Amino acid sequence: MHELSLAENVIRIVENAARQARARRISRVRLGVGALAHVEPDTLQFCCELAARQTLLAEAVFEVERMPGRAHCNGCNQDVALKRIGLPCPQCGSFDLRVTAGEEMQVLEVVVA
Repeated sequence: MHELSLAENVIRIVENAARQARARRISRVRLGVGALAHVEPDTLQFCCELAARQTLLAEAVFEVERMPGRAHCNGCNQDVALKRIGLPCPQCGSFDLRVTAGEEMQVLEVVVA
C-alpha cells in the first residue's frame, strides 16, 4: 500500500510548513490526485488520517479530489481526456498518446487554525 508512504510524506511536508508559519494546529488539508497517478483517493484519505495522529494535523479533515487525466494524441493532434493509461485516443483510436496531466499529486489547500 504505497498510499501510506505518500500520506506520511504529505504529513511531513505540511507539518514542516506549518511549523515555519508558527501554526499550532491544521484544521483541513485538501489534496489533488491525478486520475492516472495509481492512487486510490479513499485509501489515501484514510492513510493521511492515520499518519496525522500525534502531529499538528491530528484533528485535520483531509479531502482528496480526483484530478482528470489528459493526453495529447499524436495521431489526430488533439488534446483529449484520458481515464486510464493504456486506453486509445477517444477521438481517433490511436495509441500514440503523450500524457499531459493526471499523474500528479498536489497539496491544494491547507487551513491553519
